[in-house]
Amino acid sequence: MLADADRPVASNGTSKPYANGKSQRPSASATANGTGKTVNGSSKARQTGTYHGHDREEVTRLLIQALSDMGYQSAAQSVSQESGFELESPMVAAFRNAILEGDWAEAEELLSGAIISGDRVGEKSNGLVLAYGADIKMMRFWIRQQKFLELLEQKQTPRALVVLRTELTPLYQDTQKLHFLSSLLMCQKTEDLKSKAEWDGAYGDSRHILLSQLSRCISPSVMLPEHRLATLLTQVKTNQVEGCVWHSCATSPSLYADHLCERSQFPTENVLELDEHDEQVWQVVFSHDGSKLASCGQGKQVIIWDVPSFTPLHYLRDHDDGVGNVAWSWDDSMIVTCCRDRHARLWDVNSGQCLRKLDRCQEPVTSCVWAADGQTFVTGALDKTHGLVQWSIHGEKVYDWNISHRVEDLAISPDGRWLVASDGATNVHVYNFVTRELEYQMDLQVRLTSISISQNSRHLLVNHNNGIAQLIDLILREPVQSYAGFTSQNFMIRSVFGGADESFVISGSEDGSINIWHKGSAQLVVKLNGHIPGCNSVSWNPADPCLFASCGDDGKIKIWSNNDRRSQYHNVNRGVDGP
Repeated sequence: MLADADRPVASNGTSKPYANGKSQRPSASATANGTGKTVNGSSKARQTGTYHGHDREEVTRLLIQALSDMGYQSAAQSVSQESGFELESPMVAAFRNAILEGDWAEAEELLSGAIISGDRVGEKSNGLVLAYGADIKMMRFWIRQQKFLELLEQKQTPRALVVLRTELTPLYQDTQKLHFLSSLLMCQKTEDLKSKAEWDGAYGDSRHILLSQLSRCISPSVMLPEHRLATLLTQVKTNQVEGCVWHSCATSPSLYADHLCERSQFPTENVLELDEHDEQVWQVVFSHDGSKLASCGQGKQVIIWDVPSFTPLHYLRDHDDGVGNVAWSWDDSMIVTCCRDRHARLWDVNSGQCLRKLDRCQEPVTSCVWAADGQTFVTGALDKTHGLVQWSIHGEKVYDWNISHRVEDLAISPDGRWLVASDGATNVHVYNFVTRELEYQMDLQVRLTSISISQNSRHLLVNHNNGIAQLIDLILREPVQSYAGFTSQNFMIRSVFGGADESFVISGSEDGSINIWHKGSAQLVVKLNGHIPGCNSVSWNPADPCLFASCGDDGKIKIWSNNDRRSQYHNVNRGVDGP
């Protein structure tokens, strides 16, 4: 695969690693910043002054780009002519066209005449301005790498070999990278080349990906970052959501008015109690689509509940001891139960039948997470020899990490990159789930209880037994926020992310309370009276930001929402009387 340093990533924080999402290569002469027709050639004198304190030229160029992005080419051209501002200079347009047409010699010649932003303009400058700190050598390497791959695609192996030896090797001294490129010469089929290089060919998105990568090295004064206005609007919405203390809106905020959620809509009311469990309830977990709830505990059974009626669908009773953890498959069709009888079991959610009973561990099975493929899952156990094992849904052992530490809790990132294990002591062990190698280990100097990972796969939430939950940046490998106010000294108390846009952190507590903090500010938004004597677990419905569940040592499951929803749950004759 391409090295991380060379792999193009989506600009502006978008999730796709390519520009514009187009599957066919359009004519290069009809593009501007990767969209529509080039909008240049203004004919009117430019107006002076600012636009409500903002630079008039910057605002106008953003509007021209946005109109072009949305397909309003005539309007974009009209704004350019009326305002006297151009989206980009002819030199930038020429560089863009050279990349998209595969004219590598022209692209490199134009790059040779570029200057770094802030440098003095010389006689040889052609008007192409690079961003401060841009590495021209690396930009040339990316261009030549694309040239090399396209030659291989065209079965021109001798020419590709010359490019590798005389053009790429002098620019880049990463031996591993060059060896990888050399290995591509052995690909007999084009499909093998594309698969191994993770590259979709000259007439796929690869040239647009290259342009997107190069554009981040060009000064925005001459070449706007892609979809810049959309990025700014997203930032506005994000900032408003982050500043909304009671954020409970599942839809994206409108641009027409400032965003504000009412406190009355926040789920602070106990609207329903479920008492099907006879003993302590240790965990509740909503399915990924929010249509079901699973609960487990000391009573040797797991109950699957329908949502929103909260009537029992299945009682999973084939356990010989208490069940401490359950894990839904990504499509919610299966569930794994982790039991103190030292077995993990795989169940069919629709029928309630046990599909597999896995090999017995030497110690209790404590946790489970599903791999992104939906065909395998990983179990954690207090067993020091086989405490971390990956299984297929057919009950076959796929991989054994053969770790020397216990596993008390597990978390896996939705993007499939991170597998994190807590050892029941003070350490978290962070594995690369793709390579299965240990990336790093962190000693947090205090005993840990539970862990979970955010939906954006960036942050790890760790519960400590000193009453503090810590937010850790998995990439930076450092704590970035902490949440205090609950008690957790002797038992497993779980904290999770939740709410609209995962804006909150919610935790149970040994004193029975439920604590909800704003994730960004760590402000304690509300403290609720939950269970007596202890609240063990909470789960926020991923499909409904106004609904979460809690459970405790009192054997009860409590459903929380707002007063507007109270009548809905009274209809199933389990409603909790209001004040």
